[in-house]
Amino acid sequence: MTKPIKKAVFPVAGIGSRFLPATKASPKEMLPIVDKPLIQYAVEEAISAGITELIFVTSSSKRAIEDHFDSNFELEAKLIKSGHLEFLDIVRQILPKEVSCSYIRQPDTLGLGHAVLCAKPLINDQPFAVLLADDLITIEKKSCLAQMVAAYEKTKHSIIAVQEIAPSESDKYGMVKLADLDNGLGKIQQIVEKPSSKNAPSNLGVVGRYILTPAIFTYLENTGAGIGGEIQLTDAIAELLKNEPVYAWQFTGTRYDCGNKLGYLEATVAFALNHPEVGAEFREFISSLPNARPV
Repeated sequence: MTKPIKKAVFPVAGIGSRFLPATKASPKEMLPIVDKPLIQYAVEEAISAGITELIFVTSSSKRAIEDHFDSNFELEAKLIKSGHLEFLDIVRQILPKEVSCSYIRQPDTLGLGHAVLCAKPLINDQPFAVLLADDLITIEKKSCLAQMVAAYEKTKHSIIAVQEIAPSESDKYGMVKLADLDNGLGKIQQIVEKPSSKNAPSNLGVVGRYILTPAIFTYLENTGAGIGGEIQLTDAIAELLKNEPVYAWQFTGTRYDCGNKLGYLEATVAFALNHPEVGAEFREFISSLPNARPV
């Protein structure tokens, strides 16, 4: 019987150098998209897919993430006293009561593969999800991870989210070659970390959503430093697929790469335009920009 996907790993130990000085004292995962931090969008996606155990692989500078998902009795008391009960509901609904959080330190920032390996003591022998908060993906009928969980229930094997990318961008992604692609699902034949455009096996790049079987830990433990001197999750997956099938899922939804400034700004504008509170007025403001003077 296939074990359900109930655990998700969130690698959040990175220093966010591309957003300095904003990330000097605040984690990049806490950067807001309108009124919610990036990490909350990722957590909400995980919960929508049935995840009940959240595992954050963190560092000493990321206490704000832990505080965000913890109760704040002083704040709640002030909101009650001031009569702002609508804000009280927002604060209390950040995390459902049936969902738990665990935090484990990544002692050195040695790459995504190393971050996932740090979570091994909390995963044990269960399949699990990995979500990168940098990749913000809109929800259509189902979230990206919910789509992948449904696919996992059919395949019983590891699944990686992919999307078509420009050939010139291949050196920023893990790139895959598929045996076939049927209704968004395809078996991976080859996966390569950040190849040049001429060496990329296809135009399908890996984005920050994974469902992995616990077998991945064996390969992570034996994976040496790869590109950038880091332990690459892609390299471990390349070894895993030599011994068991690994699938790719071409998801529905729009992805914003919030790991860079342009993608972050694009996400902010897109989400603001559709925000129920400010969307209409923001759309009016955007339409006025061609006639506005530079600030």
